[in-house]
Amino acid sequence: MMGRIREYLKHRFSRSRPTLSEEAAEQLRVDFKDRYHHFKLLLSANKHALEKMAEIEGALRGGGAFGMTFVRSVCTEVAASVMRMIRYMKILAPDKYPELLHRFKAIQEEILTLLEASFRPHVDSALVVPLSVIDHTWREQTGGKMANLGELHRHTQLIVPDGFVITTAAYMRFMAHSGLQDEIDRLLQVTTADDTAGLLALSSRIQQVVRKAPIPPDLASAIGLAWKALAARHGTGFRIALRSSSLFEDSEAVAFAGQFKTELNISQDHLLTSYREVVASKYSLQALTYRLRRGIRDEDLAVAVGAMVMVDAVTGGVAYSVNPVDPADRSVHIDAAWGLPKTIVDGSAAFDSFTVDRSPEPRLSRQTIRHKRDLFVCNPEDGVCQIVAAGEMTDRPCLTPEQAVAVARVTLDIEAHYSRPQDIEWALTSDGRVTVLQCRPLSVSAGEEGGMEPPATVTEADVLLEGGVTASPGAGSGPVFLADRYADAPKFPSGAVLVVRQAAPHWATLIGRASAVVSEQGGFAGHLANVAREFGVPALFGCADAMVRLAADTEVTLDADRRKVYAGIIEGLQARPPKAINPMVDSPVYQLLKKLDRLIVPLNLLDPTAREFHAKNCRTLHDITRFLHEKSVQEMFNFGKDHQFPERSSKQLFFEVPMQWWVLNLDDGFKEEVDGKYVHLENIASEPMRAFWEGFTAIPWAGPPPIDHRGLASVLFQSTANTALTTGRQSRYAEKNYFMISRHYCNLSSRLGYHFATLEALVSERAPENYITFQFKGGAADIERRLRRVHFIAELLENYAFRVTTQEDHLTARIDNDDCEFMYERLKILGYFSLHTRQIDMVMKNSARVNALRKKMLADIDGELLDPASAGQRD
Repeated sequence: MMGRIREYLKHRFSRSRPTLSEEAAEQLRVDFKDRYHHFKLLLSANKHALEKMAEIEGALRGGGAFGMTFVRSVCTEVAASVMRMIRYMKILAPDKYPELLHRFKAIQEEILTLLEASFRPHVDSALVVPLSVIDHTWREQTGGKMANLGELHRHTQLIVPDGFVITTAAYMRFMAHSGLQDEIDRLLQVTTADDTAGLLALSSRIQQVVRKAPIPPDLASAIGLAWKALAARHGTGFRIALRSSSLFEDSEAVAFAGQFKTELNISQDHLLTSYREVVASKYSLQALTYRLRRGIRDEDLAVAVGAMVMVDAVTGGVAYSVNPVDPADRSVHIDAAWGLPKTIVDGSAAFDSFTVDRSPEPRLSRQTIRHKRDLFVCNPEDGVCQIVAAGEMTDRPCLTPEQAVAVARVTLDIEAHYSRPQDIEWALTSDGRVTVLQCRPLSVSAGEEGGMEPPATVTEADVLLEGGVTASPGAGSGPVFLADRYADAPKFPSGAVLVVRQAAPHWATLIGRASAVVSEQGGFAGHLANVAREFGVPALFGCADAMVRLAADTEVTLDADRRKVYAGIIEGLQARPPKAINPMVDSPVYQLLKKLDRLIVPLNLLDPTAREFHAKNCRTLHDITRFLHEKSVQEMFNFGKDHQFPERSSKQLFFEVPMQWWVLNLDDGFKEEVDGKYVHLENIASEPMRAFWEGFTAIPWAGPPPIDHRGLASVLFQSTANTALTTGRQSRYAEKNYFMISRHYCNLSSRLGYHFATLEALVSERAPENYITFQFKGGAADIERRLRRVHFIAELLENYAFRVTTQEDHLTARIDNDDCEFMYERLKILGYFSLHTRQIDMVMKNSARVNALRKKMLADIDGELLDPASAGQRD
C-alpha cells in the first residue's frame, strides 16, 4: 500500500513539474554560472577581509612594530573587501538586503573619523619662549626635555643653564612653510621598520629636504630676539647648545634616548642652520626606526628645540638615582668623563664609574677608574672636538669623593622632586658647581632575582667572553653579527646577536630585531643601553676584545645578568626568557588601532537562526562579512528551487552520520538526475568530493579525547559566553555542511563541533591546473588552546607536502600542480582531519595526550588511509 502511495506521489509531482524549453533551460544555465562566478568572488573577498582582520588581531597581540601606513592600509583593505562582498550580494539577491549598505556606511564613517582625527596637541601660538617661564605644564609647547628642565629651574634651587625654547608651534610653522610637511608625508607613505636599506635612502632624502628648507621670516625674527635677550644677560661671547625636545621625549614610557641630534657650542651665525639640523634629525635612520617600532606617528611628533647657554665643563657625565638593571640596588650610580659628557652618552670612549650609597648620609662606596685617553671639549670656533687627555689626567679620577657625593645629592634632589627614579645628565664647572643639563624618568627593569641558572652541562670551557657591565638584563641567543661600520646595518638578520665596538646611539636602528647586544665600550648609562632596556633586549657593554673573541655567524648565548657569553644555544637559559616587552602598547598608533579594532573585528552575529541575525544588527565589519557569507550560501542553494531548476538544486546527502550534508550540483557532479530530496553517495560523480568523503568515513571517530578538566572548563566558559556555540541547539549553522560540486571540482563549507572549515579543490588529468586549498578556524576553548590546535594540525599537514600558513587561530593549507592520485590522497587526509580534530583543543595543554594523539593520527593515515607508495611521499 505504501509503495503504491509513493509511486502515485512521484508520478503526480513529476507531472506537475514545469517543463522548460531548451532555450529557457540554456539561459538558466548561463544565469547560474554567472551567479556562481559572483559567489566565488564574494567568498574570495570574504577570505581577504578575514585575513586582514587576523593581521589586526596579531598586531594588537604584539606581533611586531607597525605604523600609520599599516593602520591605514589594513583598514582600507578590510573595508574594500566588505564593499565588494556587498556588491556581489546585490547581484546574487538584488534589493534583498538594503540595510547592509547603510550599516557599512555608518561603520565606515566612524572608522574614517578616527583615522582623520588629529592627535596633534593644541599649542600656544608663541614661537619662542624663555626657559625661565617654563615648568612641567608646558610639555605640549616645549616638549618633555625642556619642560623637565624648566620645572627644575622654576621650582628648585638646582642650577640649570639659561636659555629659551623654539616651540612646537614654531616647528609646525617651519614644516608648513613652503609645503615641507606635504612633501615629507608623501615620502613616508610606504615606510616599514624592517626595510633598513629603504629607510636609509628615505632618511637621507628627507633630511636633505629639511636642511634646505627656508626658515619663515617671523620665526627667524623671534629666534633673533631671544638671542638678544640672552646676550643682554651673558655678554657677546657666549655659545649655546641646541637640544631636541619632542612631545614624547624624556617621558617615562618613551625615552627617545639619543635618537635626535644635539648641536653643541653654536654661535649666532650658525643658529638657524643648526636649528634645521636638529629638526632634520627627526628623520635620521635611528629616529625613524625607533618611531616606527614604538608606533609613534610622524604627525604626532612635533619637535621643540631648546637653546641653552653652553657650560664650560671640566667633567661631565650621567647619573642614575637607582640601578636600572637591579631594582634591589638603591645606590646612586655615576659615570663621568673629563670634559663634556658626550663620550658617555654615545659610548665612544672610556670613563670612570662611581657608586654612592644614599643613606643615612650619602658616601662614595665604590669607584672604577679607567684609562681615559680621549675627551670632548668646545672648539674655539663652533662645535666640539675630541682631543687626547694630557699627562696624569688619563688615569686620575675625574671626580673626587666629595664631587661624586655632590653629583649624587643633586640626583637624589631631582628624584625627590619628581617622586620617581631619575636619569640625569650633568656637568661640573671649574668653580665646582653641578649643572643639570637634562633629566628624565628612569625605567627600571623588573627581572627575576638571580636570573636563570645555566644547565649543569655548561662549563667554563663554554664561556667565550665575560666581564663588562649589564646594560640590559636577560638572556638571548643567535648567530653573531659583527658590525664594524654603520654601513653594515642593512645586512643585519633578525634574531642575530649584535656585536659592536662602540655602544653608539645609531645602533638603536637594529635593537628591535636583535636577540642580544654586546659592545666593547659603553655602560648602562648610555643612550643605546636605554633603548635596549626599553625594548627588553639583553645587552652587555664594556667587553674588551668582543669583536675578536666572538666569530661571525657562530651561534652564542648571552647571559647579561652573569655577564657571560657562551658558545652555542644554551637551552636552560632560554627556557624561561624575560617577559617580552611590547613597546607599541602605550603608543598613539596602537591606541588608535585598538579603537578601530572595535569597529572591525568583534563578531556579534553568531547564530543564523537567532532573531537578532539581521543586517540592521551588524555592528562591525566582521558582522557584515558573517551575515553576507551565510546569506550568500543560502542564495546559491535556493536558486534551483526558486527557479524550478531541480537538477541543480541542493540535495541532502543520504548517509548515516549525525549531521546534515547538503550538495549543490554545479554542472556534472551527479551521475544521474535526482528528483527527490536525497542524493546517494553512489550517485556522486565528483571525484574530489568522493576522495574527501572516503577520508572522512574511513576510520570511525572515537569520540572526544579523554577529558582534560581545564580544557573542558575552558570550552564550557566559551560556550556560556557564546550561546550560539552550544551544540545542543537546533541550528542550521551548527548542523548543515555544504558541498558545491562538479565532476572535477568541490567546494565545502562546514562546521563540525566548534570549528569552521572550508575546502576548495580542482582535480583533473591536467596536473598543472590542480589545486587544493583548505582553511580551518575557530574552537570553543581559550585562545592558547586554539592556537596550539592550529599549530598541531599545521605540523601534521606539513608532513604530507601541504604548504601551511597560520595567523592567530586561522590556518590555510595549499597544495597544487600534482597528478590526480596524489591530490586524491591529500583530499582523503583532509577528510580524516575534518572529523578527527573535533574537540582536541580541550587537551592541547597536555603534552602526553598531544603526543599520543599525533602518533595515532600518523598511524591511521599511513597505516590505513593511504597507499604505502603515497605515504612514502611525505616531506
